[in-house]
Amino acid sequence: MEKVIEIKNVTFSYDTKMVLKEVSLEVFKGDFIGIVGPNGSAKTTLIKLLLGILEPQQGSIQLLGQAVKSFDQWHRIGYIAQKARDINAGFPATVEEIVAANLYMQTKPFKFLNKEQREKIDEVLSIVDMVDYKKRLIGSLSGGQQQRVFIARALVNNPELIIMDEPLVGVDVASQEKFYGLMALLNKSLGITLAMVSHDIGVITDKTNKVACLGNQSLFLHDSKSFNQTDYIKQVYGEGISLLHHQH
Repeated sequence: MEKVIEIKNVTFSYDTKMVLKEVSLEVFKGDFIGIVGPNGSAKTTLIKLLLGILEPQQGSIQLLGQAVKSFDQWHRIGYIAQKARDINAGFPATVEEIVAANLYMQTKPFKFLNKEQREKIDEVLSIVDMVDYKKRLIGSLSGGQQQRVFIARALVNNPELIIMDEPLVGVDVASQEKFYGLMALLNKSLGITLAMVSHDIGVITDKTNKVACLGNQSLFLHDSKSFNQTDYIKQVYGEGISLLHHQH
């Protein structure tokens, strides 16, 4: 099977504080992998390493068969952050403009979009059911609607891999269900590999096929079907922690 992400024996420290020690991970084409762990377990650090924002002190990272430090095909990688929480309500950009911004990686900034590019924008907005909102200001939308726009923004370059850093922060439960339905469409129907950081262990393990657990400077990979939440939480948080179950 084709490897989309390959992390080998990566160690990373902030000054003298080690947060990852000799961690390894393989993600294959078609996977939907959830990345979980307590606060401070280096989930976001791992994402920054994958995106080449940070560089490990030891080990290697490859995306789509190429070393991250020399990777030059970023149009093949989509990225979705915690943007729904951060958008200023007065930000003067339309939905169409937000999605189009990703196309400027292939054209000169401020160049007018051609007919093919505009059709592509409509196509990805249709996938996320937001084409009727393309002239609306992004700040006027709900958190769930905004997140769907940022998914469309990631899709407009036909990515093979989408990396997400807790994209559901600040998004209501009903919108979260729509989000996961859309993720299933992208993963199963469009064949896009997904890697998603989440704080909600129960939900993410139900939606993904693999779970990467971070804690105590280590990473452990599990098949979602055999993942034991209680054992993992005790391992990472200690024996005195109880698991609260809730429905979505």
